[in-house]
Amino acid sequence: MSLLSMGFNVLVCDDSALARKMAKNNLPDGFAETIYEASNGMDALEILAHHRIDLVLLDLTMPILGGLDVLSEIKRRQLETFVIVVSGDIQPLMQEKVMALGALSFIEKPIRKAVLKTILHRFGFILPDPQKRALAV
Repeated sequence: MSLLSMGFNVLVCDDSALARKMAKNNLPDGFAETIYEASNGMDALEILAHHRIDLVLLDLTMPILGGLDVLSEIKRRQLETFVIVVSGDIQPLMQEKVMALGALSFIEKPIRKAVLKTILHRFGFILPDPQKRALAV
C-alpha cells in the first residue's frame, strides 16, 4: 500500500492501553504524522478541540464518556474528522447507530491490520501498492 497523503493526525481512543497499542501498531507504516491517545471520551473531545485530527479510531465502551456520546458530540460540534469505530459490540443495531451518527466504518475488536488497511483504502486514505497490482495482472 502507498499513502495517498502522508502526515495524518490520528487519535486512538480506548480505555485499554493494550487496545490502543494494537490500534497504533496496525496503522500502515508512515501513515500517521502524530498519534494522540485518549483513555476516555472526555479526553478525546479535549484533544479534538485543540488539535487537527484527521482520523479517530474510537472504542464504544469507555468510562466517563462512551463512544456513542463522542460521536454525537463530534456531529453536534460539526468537527471535521473521520471516525472508525473499533469495538467488540458487533450487534447490527449498534453498527447502525454508529453509522447514523457519522462513523465512516466499524471494525470488530481485536483490530486486524488487513481489515484496517482495506477500510483505509476504501475511503481513500491509502492507495493500492502499484507493484502488487502489476504482479496480479
